Amino acid sequence: MSVETQKQTLGFQTEVKQLLHLMIHSLYSNKEIFLRELISNASDAADKLRFEALAKPELLEGGAELKIRVSFDKDARTVTLEDNGIGMSRDEVITHLGTIAKSGTADFLKNLSGDQKKDSHLIGQFGVGFYSAFIVADQVDVYTRRAGLPASEGVHWSSKGEGEFEVANIDKPERGTRIVLHLKSGEEEFADGWRLRNVIKKYSDHIALPIELPKEHLGEEKDKPAEPEWETVNRASALWTRPRSEIKDEEYQEFYKHVSHDFDNPLSWSHNKVEGKLEYTSLLYVPGRAPFDLYHREAPRGLKLYVQRVFIMDQADEFLPLYLRFVKGVIDSNDLSLNVSREILQKDPVIDSMKSALTKRVLDMLEKLAKDKPEDYKTFWKAFGQVLKEGPAEDFTNREKIAGLLRFASTSDAGGEQSVSLADYVGRMKEGQDKLYYLTGESYAQVRNSPHLEVFRKKGIEVLLLTDRIDEWLMSYLTEFDGKQFVDVARGDLDLGKLDTEEDKKAQEEIAKAKEGLVERLKAVLGEQVAEVRVSHRLTDSPAILAIGEQDLGLQMRQILEASGQKVPESKPIFEINPQHPLIEKLDAEQDEDRFGDLSHILFDQAALAAGDSLKDPAAYVQRLNKLLVEMSA
Repeated sequence: MSVETQKQTLGFQTEVKQLLHLMIHSLYSNKEIFLRELISNASDAADKLRFEALAKPELLEGGAELKIRVSFDKDARTVTLEDNGIGMSRDEVITHLGTIAKSGTADFLKNLSGDQKKDSHLIGQFGVGFYSAFIVADQVDVYTRRAGLPASEGVHWSSKGEGEFEVANIDKPERGTRIVLHLKSGEEEFADGWRLRNVIKKYSDHIALPIELPKEHLGEEKDKPAEPEWETVNRASALWTRPRSEIKDEEYQEFYKHVSHDFDNPLSWSHNKVEGKLEYTSLLYVPGRAPFDLYHREAPRGLKLYVQRVFIMDQADEFLPLYLRFVKGVIDSNDLSLNVSREILQKDPVIDSMKSALTKRVLDMLEKLAKDKPEDYKTFWKAFGQVLKEGPAEDFTNREKIAGLLRFASTSDAGGEQSVSLADYVGRMKEGQDKLYYLTGESYAQVRNSPHLEVFRKKGIEVLLLTDRIDEWLMSYLTEFDGKQFVDVARGDLDLGKLDTEEDKKAQEEIAKAKEGLVERLKAVLGEQVAEVRVSHRLTDSPAILAIGEQDLGLQMRQILEASGQKVPESKPIFEINPQHPLIEKLDAEQDEDRFGDLSHILFDQAALAAGDSLKDPAAYVQRLNKLLVEMSA
């Protein structure tokens, strides 16, 4: 053992301590994944060295054959994993093994419940990597040296996985990383060649570089050679380069877990080789659940990029639009240069062609999933529906295709589940209906009970109910589907076209004429609070309602802009009354102008509350209501 210098004892970041404790207890039922995670990290280290060596061949230090070796010592109860990849410097060791530099980590940890079964799913979402070693080990030693640094700048990191770790400088002649796991009592099963071989074949057969184990020798101990003979136990070829017909579903699933650091299987995948003007291979996956940082805009996303099977970069986000950021996978191009950079990717026309083709491939994959496996598509929609809703604004070319993948709640489904496709809606449209009707709001209960739906219930017309915060913004870009216009039932002057009979229209005109006097009185009382007062065609049960001007922002959009501190253009609602409601008839007959004013303001405020808005002057509303109650009880 080489001499240790500059020894320090440092504390883990608070988040690491929490994660370690929870992970060790929550993942215990699936403890063999520690080997998958460590091999995956070693594979990444080899990829990074191969990439850096393109510009600096001297980093290979004469050893260009990259591999991973896994060995064990039954007597010492240790498992050792060694790679000759990029390695780490002292600073990198402290950073990578002592802290978690993931955006949203604190929020993620708040969501952990202490329920081991639930938490194991969340931790799988987070991606545990190196720390999974502590599931089976009560001490972990890491010996590493970064390629290109002198042998004297090797580093030894050691921890028992509790509150702190030690780090010291050592001499390490060879580059790369050696991890020694000191197995806990009861975990001796992993100090066994047959057990390790099975775990590697199960989880890491797809790894593109050789994973070697000491060759097992039958017979007496004395027959064993002094130095172990090594044998490769995995296929050691990049999965995506093999023909699809030769790859089992289980292999695709394990490769997904390698590229995504997810614990669960993907919902779907697409493996495709393109030849001709462009030559590339893509292997794309749709996950079954959202990563914890899906809505952190600075979170890493994108595909693993290879050029001619040489790893170039993680999270190459130029190949898919932002609304498909949940897609995982690899792309291997023959057309890009090995020294490609992010800046070049942003300007290269080849990338635009690939992005267009890959986007279409993902949308086709989702269409197929929705058609062939509707239950799996429901799972996808719950996890990623709101992200997909960003699509129509971002991707005009594929707007209709994306619209076909969207799911909504509607008045035809009492459960409130977002399960109605636009094709479903169009298929159920009433004879004479040429518009797609929708209503946005803060919650399902609010929109389901909205007075705006009264005339639609009466006529049996289905209305889509949109309650996600993004929905009003979405509908400003999604203006039609299948050649039919979308209509917000709370906006403008509602025109049901052929769904209203001539008798309906004539009756509406006659009532409006008869109530002109009442409308003028209301305008005088409500004054600047309203843009207009008119007789409503929407109401059957409620006395009054607020409608939004055709060009005005809806309530949902106003609230989002106000919450983000943006200046919102001023607009006034349209006050509509139901002339056949007893309250409106009573109002029309009221001769006392003060009482008429109080009743008018109460009706206006009630309509605002029914629309989900907050009152400008709640105290005045309460005073008027109390005054009315006192008069009634007198």
